[in-house]
Amino acid sequence: MKKQNNQKTIVMILAILLVLAVGYIAVNKYIGLKQKQQISIYQQGMQAGYRQAIIQLIQQASTCQQVPVYIENQTINLIAVGCLQRP
Repeated sequence: MKKQNNQKTIVMILAILLVLAVGYIAVNKYIGLKQKQQISIYQQGMQAGYRQAIIQLIQQASTCQQVPVYIENQTINLIAVGCLQRP
């Protein structure tokens, strides 16, 4: 009788450990999926920002005015080539 109780206890402990392990893996996978989604959204926002910056740069340069561009501690002035070829 005591051997049977010990076996039931061991089976119960193993079942609880299995449930905890499966729960841990499921939560870990869920968190990883959420992080991937957030990274994807962040990258889409970055790409949209780059696109908007290039559009604004082209629009400003097409007015035949110099457009200052700053990169870290350097500055250059851009102007559309078409503006330089006009008589």
